[in-house]
Amino acid sequence: MGFKDDFLWGGATAANQCEGGIYEGGRGLANVDVCPAGTDRSAVISGHLPMLSMDSSHTYPAAEGVDMYHHFREDIRLFAEMGFKVYRLSIAWTRIFPQGDEEEPNENGLEFYEEMFRECRRYGIEPLVTICHFDCPIGLIKKLGGWRSRQMIDFYLHLCEVLFTRFRDYVRYWLTFNEINMILHAPFMGAGISFEEGENEEQVKYQAAHHELIASALATRMAHEINPDNRVGCMFAAGSVYPYSCNPADVWEAVVTEQENYFFVDVQARGYYPSYAVKRLQKKKIFPRMEAGDEEILRRHPVDFISFSYYNSRCVAAPDSGQEEAAGNLFKSVKNPYLRFSEWGWPIDPLGLRITLNQVYDRYQKPLFIVENGFGAADEPDENGYVKDDYRIDYLREHIRAMKAAVEEDGVELLGYTSWGCIDLVSASSGEMRKRYGYIYVDKQDDGSGTYARSKKKSFYWYKKVIETNGEDLD
Repeated sequence: MGFKDDFLWGGATAANQCEGGIYEGGRGLANVDVCPAGTDRSAVISGHLPMLSMDSSHTYPAAEGVDMYHHFREDIRLFAEMGFKVYRLSIAWTRIFPQGDEEEPNENGLEFYEEMFRECRRYGIEPLVTICHFDCPIGLIKKLGGWRSRQMIDFYLHLCEVLFTRFRDYVRYWLTFNEINMILHAPFMGAGISFEEGENEEQVKYQAAHHELIASALATRMAHEINPDNRVGCMFAAGSVYPYSCNPADVWEAVVTEQENYFFVDVQARGYYPSYAVKRLQKKKIFPRMEAGDEEILRRHPVDFISFSYYNSRCVAAPDSGQEEAAGNLFKSVKNPYLRFSEWGWPIDPLGLRITLNQVYDRYQKPLFIVENGFGAADEPDENGYVKDDYRIDYLREHIRAMKAAVEEDGVELLGYTSWGCIDLVSASSGEMRKRYGYIYVDKQDDGSGTYARSKKKSFYWYKKVIETNGEDLD
């Protein structure tokens, strides 16, 4: 028995990495628009180099993305040709509320997404919508300091109410926040937070996370009230954490790191702050301020399913162990000697996906959804734009086999799989176009040149066959 007949195969993108058109349709500026490519990107997304506007000394790849704003019909048609059952996309908050605090939504933005959803439905594709994918209006960052302010909850819920109401007939699957645990590693990109000199950065991050957790619970309640058929999920950056050795100090470091990774999902899925988090935050004197009723809100409105991204596992050692560090996906990790690595230094660990699926399912006993998994590489197209990306096919094949084993042999309940960057887009971690993930090549280069022409890679035809056979034919 393999995947169920209604298993949701598809792909995933984020508005800020593919849409472009940031000056069109009345859209406002967001934090993700002003994260530059190049050497300053890390300092900006980590909140240590304030940047709330664009300047002439940096390039900002999100401004154009891959121009899906003008190409979405062509792109969705290509997704349909591959046989997508689901397409995960995100809403650009500032297309709906340009400054974030308007009373009335921007009709142009609503019409744009409605057209996208109609196009999906025309081909029988189920939209899976991320409400906030690393997206915070600059207007609210200037006014409130981003998610460090509890007032953000009301503006977020206003956005949710508009989306749930307007798109009631188009969307049933929602994710409240993308990779909510990334607020600890990239707080400006994740929550619009830039730090002030001398403040306790950990305290700010955990307070902001509490605001997002309350917002997520209230959005879940609202989604169910507006349409009882809505299914709401949380989303986190996953990847099992291995101890570097059987030294108990390494094992303990892995336990603590894994708990940190699960913390926010523990709250969203179980409805309360886990005891390990309460104790550690209290000891550091950074336990977030709560208002009366917060614990009840979290308890009463857990998510319906758990979604996550998986690119690689992590390996950790005790502090000051002297082990060589791996690049990783914004997470600190030591180099695992048993794994191969991508061009960008990311470990390749298909079995780690099966391990992660089992750990997450055992922990929460809720349906799971893999909403990001993919291989970033510098593709070299021929004169016709064709890319022979066997390396990508190999990566995806082995990860899907691991996913299949988790379902068939381990009993994991899995709703679907949307591989990351089903069409080439701007890399969130590096800001590059050169780091490509898609089944569809886009003629856009890091220097801004290109025609935006779309062409099918070898993996396009491979994934089409995978979907046609419901994961049975992976050769």
